[in-house]
Amino acid sequence: MNKKVAVVTLGCPKNQVDSEIMTGHMMTKYQIVNEPEQADIIIINTCTFIESAKAESIDMILQMSQYKEEGQCQTLVATGCLAQRYGDELLAEIPELDGIMGTGNVAEILETLEEAEKSKVRRISAEAPAFIYDETMPRVRLSPKQYAYVKVAEGCDNYCTYCIIPHVRGHFRSRTQESILREVEAMASEGVKEVLLIAQDTTRYGKDRYGEYRLPSLIKEIARIEGIEWIRLMYCYPELFTDELITVMKETPKVCRYLDLPLQHAHDKVLAEMNRRGTIREAEGLIHKLRQEIPDIRLRTTMITGFPGETEEEFQAVVDFAKKIRFDRLGAFAYSQEESTPAAQREDQVPEEIRQQRRDQLMELQHDIAYEQQQRWVGQTLKVLIEEALPDQRWVGRSEGDAPEIDGVVYVDSPGELEIGDFVLVKITGADSYDLMGEVVQ
Repeated sequence: MNKKVAVVTLGCPKNQVDSEIMTGHMMTKYQIVNEPEQADIIIINTCTFIESAKAESIDMILQMSQYKEEGQCQTLVATGCLAQRYGDELLAEIPELDGIMGTGNVAEILETLEEAEKSKVRRISAEAPAFIYDETMPRVRLSPKQYAYVKVAEGCDNYCTYCIIPHVRGHFRSRTQESILREVEAMASEGVKEVLLIAQDTTRYGKDRYGEYRLPSLIKEIARIEGIEWIRLMYCYPELFTDELITVMKETPKVCRYLDLPLQHAHDKVLAEMNRRGTIREAEGLIHKLRQEIPDIRLRTTMITGFPGETEEEFQAVVDFAKKIRFDRLGAFAYSQEESTPAAQREDQVPEEIRQQRRDQLMELQHDIAYEQQQRWVGQTLKVLIEEALPDQRWVGRSEGDAPEIDGVVYVDSPGELEIGDFVLVKITGADSYDLMGEVVQ
């Protein structure tokens, strides 16, 4: 009987795609199970983006190692960004680990497991990670049947001074447009209704491969695929968001009226020190243009509080910007001092307590703004993708303004049965800061 393997995935959707590819490769030799306590082999796909992500990854490795100590699990392997970055340290300090595999070795999972079952293995390329998947690789999607992540590129060339990702993921490298379209066509044939286009910097797609930004043309081609009803753009850097891309969003009904636009700060001095391109005035101009051209668009951003040297005045610029722009969604992170990054070497680190205080202050402000922004949907009828059944003829779905896992949901009352994965029209009857409530329109 084939050995059982469980994959525990931490971090972002980009990591999830890697887990799906590894799972696809393992299906030929192993039985995949969801519960680690049932597995002979456990793989932890780790994250190292910020300190809390590293701590979560290490805690998970230690938690899973208990199954090995108790004799339930025979082989324990760590993959992903933390493994890429700290492979030697993890093997040395966690004796229960049998194997380490880096981000550039995703397609080598079978070889890694075969070696790890015999003796300890460290499978991390000496060069910068260069792996990039294509539609010919086996992949088992771990997300619900109605939506799927499509990684259009891998790696990053931005080298923000606080971020370790270019070092653990390698240079930015785009997939071919043909590969992406074939993958989406296959997804559509399997019942996928929504595709989320992801990369470390999605707006940069195509520049390295074709010498020009190809996201607009890629979107237009995906929109022609029958069965795909929503195309969602994630991780779009503002300085590369062109007028052509705005026009494509506006004129392509399948593109969700939603945009994830990570700005990270709202003071030009801090942005420059972060090595973020563009100015806050340019970002504000883009947001104005987006809202002018696509009035019902919902905007998400992220901000970092307590970057080295950030003064109270510079933090106040973020607060004032949030009040002025009134993002529908805003996530804030206290700065994380990541070793080997330029920002971590600075001597003017902001005390951790102040970083967290500023983060909490910003999120408290955003809570009120989000509540007020949500009220504009009350009384309107929205298209909702049904995803979960609740008791008493209630259902959970998402509007096009809600990305899975990070945004809110729509609670739906329906007199009749609804099917998971179906779209229904819902009249919105209430809203809080995150979620909407409504009833099916007959």
